[in-house]
Amino acid sequence: MATPYEKRIDWHRIYHKYRRSNLKKRSLLLDELCDLTGMNRKYLIRKLNKKKTKVIKNRGTKPTYEPEIYLPIIKPIWLAADQICGKRLKVVLQDWVSFYEDEFGQIPVPIKHKLLQISSSTLDRLLKPIKINHKGRGISGTKPGSILKNQIPIKTNQWEETKPGFMEADTVAHCGTSLEGNFIWSLTMTDILLTWTENRAVWNKGAYGVGLAIDDVEANLPFEIKGFDCDNGSEFLNYHIIRKFSERPAEKVIQFTRSRPYKKNDNAHVEQKNWTHVRQLFGYHRFDKENLVEMMNDLYRNEWSLYQNHFIPTMKCVKKVKINSKYQRRFDTPKTPYQRLLDCPDISNEKKDALKMIHKTLNPFKLKRIIDKKLKRIFNYVQLNTSPRKKI
Repeated sequence: MATPYEKRIDWHRIYHKYRRSNLKKRSLLLDELCDLTGMNRKYLIRKLNKKKTKVIKNRGTKPTYEPEIYLPIIKPIWLAADQICGKRLKVVLQDWVSFYEDEFGQIPVPIKHKLLQISSSTLDRLLKPIKINHKGRGISGTKPGSILKNQIPIKTNQWEETKPGFMEADTVAHCGTSLEGNFIWSLTMTDILLTWTENRAVWNKGAYGVGLAIDDVEANLPFEIKGFDCDNGSEFLNYHIIRKFSERPAEKVIQFTRSRPYKKNDNAHVEQKNWTHVRQLFGYHRFDKENLVEMMNDLYRNEWSLYQNHFIPTMKCVKKVKINSKYQRRFDTPKTPYQRLLDCPDISNEKKDALKMIHKTLNPFKLKRIIDKKLKRIFNYVQLNTSPRKKI
């Protein structure tokens, strides 16, 4: 245990004085230290003869983006954008800086200028200390609908679509840890070309309820549905859905196709959206109260759709090459579904102008606050109804 004298001694100064002294002065210095501290003379010799470790400096130039300056600006945007990767976050920063200034105040011009030039790798490096890996796995609720398989053709060339309106669809079970009983399912529909995605909640997954959800999505899309591709689940492979797509005027008939059984990669676009648009939002809780359907659809139809389609960029695989046993993929420049729609020549100018008017009224930070508020209400309701009853 250090003595009070030892605590007050400037060992750094004593070390340099001892190293510069001759043998006689060192002896006198050791005598004085022994009297002041009561420490053993041999211990003091070892302590003062100990070599100081050299401070290894990082090679290369100094970092351009100091974490203490830029991380407080980047972190709120990254969290509001649902913790997306650096490549997509770089695109988000270009659009969200003005919204950030409205919410949190002005950014100094030199910092703002450098922030808009930051690279995706630098963003990942700055955010690395605060990133958390989320792992989760749910239960598959796909039950094969084998009766109508011969009437619905298999399609596996979804990557070749060049026009909007060709949708992939799938359902996600909010069943918790058991598929027994009644509970809510989420329908996900995503456009292959534009990556525009819509979600709806349905009670169970009967043909009639899923059909109404599809009608609601179709009524709110800024383009017409031309193709509908799904897995082999019974909620899609039934006569009700076939009639819905086939019994239309000739120019509005929807091409109905399905994927190969047990080949989830055939529906890779919508499988990805099941995670980003449903699981990251509601997790793996069990929603077994019918009242929640309207609450979830109020969120899906309004704030969640606007937030995801107008402000969250997506990346599309434009090239995939197999080299030995691995695939090498190339992706396009990240764009939001809204930007992809404006760039598409097959969408009418009237619909583009209508979307531009809507976009001008939106703020991603305000949308995020409303989303969090509605989520809190939903989860409070779930916890309230799943808490154990008190014994009387």
